[in-house]
Order: sequence, then C-alpha cells, then structure tokens
Amino acid sequence: MADRLHRGVRAAVGAAAGVLLLLLPLAACSSDNVDCSGTTCTVKLEGDGAKASILGNDLAFVGTENGKATVSVGDASVSCAQGESVTAGPLSLTCTTVTDTTLELTAKAG
Repeated sequence: MADRLHRGVRAAVGAAAGVLLLLLPLAACSSDNVDCSGTTCTVKLEGDGAKASILGNDLAFVGTENGKATVSVGDASVSCAQGESVTAGPLSLTCTTVTDTTLELTAKAG
C-alpha cells in the first residue's frame, strides 16, 4: 500500500514539474515588445529609454551614436553595431537592426 502511495506522489510531482517547464518560457517575457522561445528572445526597442524585461533581466535602449546602439542591462551598458554580438551579464545579445530611434536584438541566456 505504501509503495502505491509513493508511486502516486512521484507521478504527481513529475506531472507538476512538466507543467512548470512548459510555462517557464512564457514567464521569460514580460513585455509586449518581446517574443521568446525557450532561452532565446527577440525584442524591439523604439525610442530612447524604451524598456523590456528579458529572461529575468531589465533592458533599456539608451540611444544610437555613430551607428552603434547602446543598451543597458541591469547596471551594465553595452554598445553594438548592426550584426554585432556582445555579452551583457548573463545574456548574449545580437543587434539585428540599429537605427537612430530603434534597436532590434536577439538575446540568449548563457
């Protein structure tokens, strides 16, 4: 009897963990301008000061100068030109589009 109870508890815990793993990518994006799939997100920041939350990190578009966009990630700031990749804390960022007023990027965790 106790063995059956333990199997039932293990099955319930396993099912709950599976549901949590399915919902985790949905929680990774908390901004309308962000689209995530697993641990990769794309974001479009329009206008200086535009913000997004990606994979538990807050990003803000600081601006563009000489073809390089500056984005703050937490307390750090990084700059990248279109097509360039940089590391910002726990994120790897690739700037896919850089204009005077818009930054589109792909962010990956780890």
